[in-house]
Amino acid sequence: MPVFYPPESRHAGPAPRQEPAGEFRGRVHALASHLPLQVLLYCHLCYAPCWWASCVCMLQLKFQYLPAYYQGLLVTGVVLLTVVEAVRLYLGYVGNLQEKVPELAAFWLLSFLFQLPILLFFLTDEETLILPLERAVHALYLLLLLAQILASFLALRAMTRKLTVLFHLRQLGKVQNLRHAGAMSATYGLPYYSSVLPVSPDPCR
Repeated sequence: MPVFYPPESRHAGPAPRQEPAGEFRGRVHALASHLPLQVLLYCHLCYAPCWWASCVCMLQLKFQYLPAYYQGLLVTGVVLLTVVEAVRLYLGYVGNLQEKVPELAAFWLLSFLFQLPILLFFLTDEETLILPLERAVHALYLLLLLAQILASFLALRAMTRKLTVLFHLRQLGKVQNLRHAGAMSATYGLPYYSSVLPVSPDPCR
């Protein structure tokens, strides 16, 4: 006895899975700005004037007792730290609040490759006649700097993951637009006019 199936059941099968796209969209709408990094930047911005005033006062007190080359090194170090500090904090604020990876990466590089070595030189070289107040302010500065380096690394990792998800979503959107644009190949799901394989001539023609 022949069995007839309704038309809608002929193509019954597993429905295409849409959960990954939904998960991607949920991750894209998540905020990538790092709150601990923003708190650290704000604390550092408030602390930076106190640190700079203490550095200048301590350098003035011990300047005449230092050798000539240490005088040049300390003055150059304080000037460079002051200039780079303003640029570094600006890049940190812009990169974190506006979720810009290049600015935040520049902030991390300046913190790790520039500020950290100079600060360690100020803290570890006993020939510079380190004063107690100077050691205290540099130690607190070092703790803030290390915390910022770690927090900015975590923020960079979160932002790069979000950008990766955005890239995949855009690619997925392009594929869906192609599928709804015109005729589709039954075998590969590609439009006939955009085949990626060489087409051999029909021997019957």
